[in-house]
Amino acid sequence: MARSPERMPLTIDWIVRAVGGTLLAGRGAAAAAGVSIDSRTIRRGQLYIAIRGERFDGADFAADAVARGAMGALMPRGRGAALIGRATDGSPAAIVEVDDTTTGLQALARQVRLESGARVVAITGSAGKTTTKEVIAQFLETKYRVIRNRGNLNNHIGLPLSLLELTERPDVAVVELGMNHAGEIRTLVGIAEPDVRVWTNVGEAHLGFFDSVDAIADAKAEILEGGGPRSVLVANADDDRIVTRTKTFAGRMVTFGIERAADVRAEVVSDRGLDGFTARVATSRGAADIATALVGRANLANVLAATAVALEFDVPLPAIVERAAALRPAPHRGEIVRLADGATVIDDSYNANPTATRRALDLLVSARADRRMAVLGEMLELGAESERLHREVGRAAAAARIDRLFTVGGNAARAMAEAAVADGMPAESVRYFAASDEAGAAIVPLVRRGDVVLVKGSRGIRTDAVVERLKAERA
Repeated sequence: MARSPERMPLTIDWIVRAVGGTLLAGRGAAAAAGVSIDSRTIRRGQLYIAIRGERFDGADFAADAVARGAMGALMPRGRGAALIGRATDGSPAAIVEVDDTTTGLQALARQVRLESGARVVAITGSAGKTTTKEVIAQFLETKYRVIRNRGNLNNHIGLPLSLLELTERPDVAVVELGMNHAGEIRTLVGIAEPDVRVWTNVGEAHLGFFDSVDAIADAKAEILEGGGPRSVLVANADDDRIVTRTKTFAGRMVTFGIERAADVRAEVVSDRGLDGFTARVATSRGAADIATALVGRANLANVLAATAVALEFDVPLPAIVERAAALRPAPHRGEIVRLADGATVIDDSYNANPTATRRALDLLVSARADRRMAVLGEMLELGAESERLHREVGRAAAAARIDRLFTVGGNAARAMAEAAVADGMPAESVRYFAASDEAGAAIVPLVRRGDVVLVKGSRGIRTDAVVERLKAERA
């Protein structure tokens, strides 16, 4: 059963011990009403943590944070003396110095996580982490008080900020672990110390920072580190790179899958295209028919992973079925937008990599439509393999026999368009644009009733602007 909420106090003395810091000024018994790293949005009573970033030094804004109501600040050594004075409420400003404020934030979050009594579910994968996180959280919320990291707060700073919400003493935290370099997952696992680890898939995302997809898999495999006999790993049985790397996991493994035998398996799948899917799912707790409006085979795998996690937390299978039926995609993550004039947009513009883009094309092909169009933005962070991978996606678009292809971005996006034409798409059906606003202006007059338009691309390309233009001008 869920525990009653009882906020965990963050006294300055406790914080000093947690971060290995030195109290330069202020009262050790004073308690912070949370923490913030942004002086512009800090709330009264919070502790300001002065993070040094690539383009700014948070210590330069500490005085402003205190003036705006912060009860004190966590500062790098040698920078705290300038803040000694009084906070806006008349009490002495608490000034704590540490060797490194980012490490201090991480240490504070780890200690909060350990003392909160909450269980932690941590998710990694090349695609679908956020959707999997949201589905897991919604399944667990049928029985528990749950927090999850907001948006993409999943890196070495975002994850600790999310874990600090455990001061509210929820039962479970569901967090995603992001990375684009080796060693980053190791750091995040060390902070979160997850009870349940979820590894969804391996793909080409961030290939520009790695020598190969196998190297990406090795970096993702850092989620296995530090596991003990009581740790649980929920792993994708259909992904060979995951299967070969999980054999030495020290804890207990639970698998999910579609193609292969698994502890949670979709045995009979009915793809309803843009209306989602239904599947007969076999589990150790029995079988059930699960239906959801989430679209695409990748989301079926995400739901299976979430089902496996929920069963580990003793969520009844009927409750999972009921909640699955209410699931809806997050904005720009496979969202189905029905325009008032009868056209439909598959808005998957939040991000893109080659594997996910090919899956999105499969979804487009499965949709009932008079015409099928795709707006595909450049897929960033692919390094030396970028042009080859974009050409592969262009060939996939040609093989899918879609009616129109618009590519957006730099030379790699141009190569994607060229490959589609070279593989048989009529040249007049393929257009390249350097920017999303140009693509939006071109496609809006072309869309008509009965068309389905897929929009997908890396965030930096801003293909979401195409969606917003379609919604504004074709409503």
